[in-house]
Amino acid sequence: MNILKYIPNTITCLNLVSGCAATVAALSGNLYGAILWIIAASVFDFMDGLAARLLKAYSPLGKELDSLSDIVSFGVAPGMALLVLLKQAAAVIGLSGIAGYLPYLAFVIPVFSGLRLAKFNLDERQTTSFIGMPVPAHALFWGSLACTLQPYVAIHASTLLYGGILLAMATSYLLVSEFPMFSMKVKSMAWKGNEMRYLLGGCGLLFVVLFGIPGVAATILLYILLSLFNRQA
Repeated sequence: MNILKYIPNTITCLNLVSGCAATVAALSGNLYGAILWIIAASVFDFMDGLAARLLKAYSPLGKELDSLSDIVSFGVAPGMALLVLLKQAAAVIGLSGIAGYLPYLAFVIPVFSGLRLAKFNLDERQTTSFIGMPVPAHALFWGSLACTLQPYVAIHASTLLYGGILLAMATSYLLVSEFPMFSMKVKSMAWKGNEMRYLLGGCGLLFVVLFGIPGVAATILLYILLSLFNRQA
């Protein structure tokens, strides 16, 4: 039995476990723990593909497992983080009746993440780059943003509630849009052809060192801007 071929799927399962842990942390109100587990899931998500390529251990099972893991780690987990943030804001405002259900619009994140993953599996154009925002980037943005904004719920409840809903709808649409975004997968370590990747990686590291968790959200915003610049170049 060739045990090496099971390594990528094992890493994918670690992605799924991390997504489950992120969801539990979010629903417990621990949004800092949630973003840490989402970051761990994104690392495993990158590593399973790398392992599959290096070991040439591709399989239909691995492809399906990857998508199922991603919907938990990068759809459900960030959606629950936003839900908790919005529910806390709604509690401060004192919303009741039908308005009290507004926080559940956070479900737009897992719904559109699922649509994005299904579309990606069927779209043969997305082999070396992305069309629409990849779900790990979207999850990192919302996980870090929710964690960053949680301390300000008491003083900016209305802004966070209504602004959060509108922003979630906008970024969720970006998941299924035709907006082209570059991939972080590299075929060589050369600078040429990887300029955007190295720029994003360097700036992202700097942002996180300087700002901590908010630097993750800033890195994703830079990713969007660089993709826009790359599109127009």
